Order: sequence, then C-alpha cells, then structure tokens
Amino acid sequence: MSVEKELFAAIDHHLLQDKRPSAYLKEVSDLPEFKNYPFNMLLDLKETEQEPAHHPEGNVWNHTMLVIDEAAERKDRSNNPKAFMWAALLHDIGKPAATELRNGKLTAYNHDKIGEKLSKKFLLSVDAPETFAEQVSTLVRFHMHILYVVKDMPFGDIKGLKNHTDIHEIALLGLCDRLGRTDADLKKEEENIALFLSKLANKERIS
Repeated sequence: MSVEKELFAAIDHHLLQDKRPSAYLKEVSDLPEFKNYPFNMLLDLKETEQEPAHHPEGNVWNHTMLVIDEAAERKDRSNNPKAFMWAALLHDIGKPAATELRNGKLTAYNHDKIGEKLSKKFLLSVDAPETFAEQVSTLVRFHMHILYVVKDMPFGDIKGLKNHTDIHEIALLGLCDRLGRTDADLKKEEENIALFLSKLANKERIS
C-alpha cells in the first residue's frame, strides 16, 4: 500500500471514529507526506484566508477543522456517514482556487463547483471507489444551497439538488458548515435549515 493510501485510510478511520477528528488532522498535517498530492490540497486551506465578517475563525483550514468536529457529533443522523464526513472535510477544497479580493472583501465565488471537481480528483487519486467519490463530490457541489435557497439567491440549481442528492444530507452538511465558525448561533442556524427544507417543500408543491 502506498503512503498516500495509508494516510487516506488513517484519515478515514479518524473521521468515522473520533469525537474530534480535527485533533488527528492537525497532527498529521505537519507530516512530510501531507505535502504530497492530493493531501497538499488540504494544506492549501491553511494559506487561504476568509472574509473576517463571515469567518472570524480565520483561514479555511481553521473553518474546516471546526466543521468536521461538528459533523462528527451528527454523523449518526446521516444516511451515509462515510461520504458525509469526507464531504465535511473536502467541502471547501475549491476555495484556494476561487478566493480573490473584490472591492476590499475576500470572496470565493463558485468554490462549490470547483470543489466538486477537486474533491472527486482527490478521492480517485487514492483509489477510492468512483461511486463513493461521486457521492462525496455531489455533497460538496450542493453544500452552498442552504444559503442560496434561504436568501433566494440566483446561484442555485434546485432541480439538480433534488435529482442528484438527498436534501436532508445537504441540510445536515449545511448545518455543520454554518456551525463551523467561532461565533455560530445554534438556534439561528437550525432555524435556517428548517427554512431551507420548508422552502424546498413549497417549491415542490408549486411545481
């Protein structure tokens, strides 16, 4: 087994077994092999800053570590905990490529679409089954739809969301994403998830 496959297997174990998988990820991120492809894509998260108004926790790595710990607490509510946890780890893998300064603010437009492709490449490069890579990358692709639907933004693909993934998995991932910040309000974010599901149900009744 290659070093990359061994590291993938170890991360997989800790994502599914640890109460706080961030502790292990932070430890192994300092190892030389973490600089190898595809894990260097995760290292890039440490160098990618975010707009402080939305992410007071700092860079994308800090955010991702908070998200995987939130996901670990809720993975038993997922229909596919393995795909769910890997989606939590890789959900913002598109941000390094997408992040830029616009009008004095850091933005990461289309990081969800970029992340869909990169997360699939990541998993296939360590010989993960293609079906599994597709499950994870689809969750990554649609993880921003909580915001798009709740705020009636024009970036959504509601038909694709309903046809290609489980909206309840997206809702659970979206909740963990929203809670992965230092100033998160659990009650408010749970209300946003309920609103997301309600709006989708209303759209389905209307259509």
